[in-house]
Amino acid sequence: MTEEFTYAKAGVDVSKEKNAYKRIGEILRETLALRKGKFGEVLSDIGHYAGLVDIGGGRALAVHADGVGTKIMVAEFMNKFDTIGIDCIAMNVNDLICMGAEPVLIVDYLAIEKLDDRIIEEIAKGLADGAKQSDVAIVGGETALMPDMIKGSDLSAMSMGVVEKDKVITGGSICVGDIVIGLESSGLHSNGLTLARKLLLGSFNINDAPPELNGRTVGQELLEPTKIYVKPVMEMVRSCEVHGLANITGGAFSKLMRLGDIAGIGFDLYSMPEPHPVFKLMQKIGNVSEREMHRTFNMGVGFCVIADKKEYGKIEDICKKYGIKCWIIGKAISEKKVFVRGTEVG
Repeated sequence: MTEEFTYAKAGVDVSKEKNAYKRIGEILRETLALRKGKFGEVLSDIGHYAGLVDIGGGRALAVHADGVGTKIMVAEFMNKFDTIGIDCIAMNVNDLICMGAEPVLIVDYLAIEKLDDRIIEEIAKGLADGAKQSDVAIVGGETALMPDMIKGSDLSAMSMGVVEKDKVITGGSICVGDIVIGLESSGLHSNGLTLARKLLLGSFNINDAPPELNGRTVGQELLEPTKIYVKPVMEMVRSCEVHGLANITGGAFSKLMRLGDIAGIGFDLYSMPEPHPVFKLMQKIGNVSEREMHRTFNMGVGFCVIADKKEYGKIEDICKKYGIKCWIIGKAISEKKVFVRGTEVG
């Protein structure tokens, strides 16, 4: 039997990464008190989708930073950079909205090995495209030429959003029995790319089109831009009673416990949709377990909305308005764990 390929074997050990994040949080947490009683008093702990600070007038500023990770390596393989900026915007704004915050601005950071006007222009076009999809302004940034440090390029950004303090969504109001609504992804998005690249490019060339991918090439699947959920989710927040929001990124469905830990509950995802062909292909060629797949990849569900069942009709209508498929994929449970079709993933 072929040995199972895992994210850790690909070079990303999630358990070690989690311990590192925990230690960083322990060191930095003491800085939160430095703004107590001052403008910018911190309203949240480290470790949620975004940090929150009080800016007066009953409002909070949500702040986040993220990048596209090794997905930019795929852009380099394909010599195609016009969509990677969309991913950079998506990785930021999709986290901001998890707090109920409306994304307002982005500041990007591009580190490059050598200047190439075409590449820089394509990246900028992607950033502008993602900004238009999110209604955010890109107010500045930095392009750093670092040939001694960077081989290729790296793209990341810092983002800010605004939310009324009494409308912040942390997941704390989730109740046992609330439904979990999954919003479709566009594909791999920007997480698990280290494992995805090693699985797919270990078996195929970047321009190969395996029959399982229905006419699409490996490169197209790897580079498909991350879906941006800002407009539909902000409409849900304004018009529905939403108890929790989760961007399915690093750690995939295990990250639902960011909300579960606050609410003191867990999740049973018993009705997942059929995954995209690319996920099935990776699972097949790498002999990857169901647990590993659902702890690494979004499996076709890029965002989760947790609400009372009576809200589903309104949420479904909003999804239809924006051309997004959605499904009831599970519910909140009393056991403080995440299960996907009976398998514990977090």
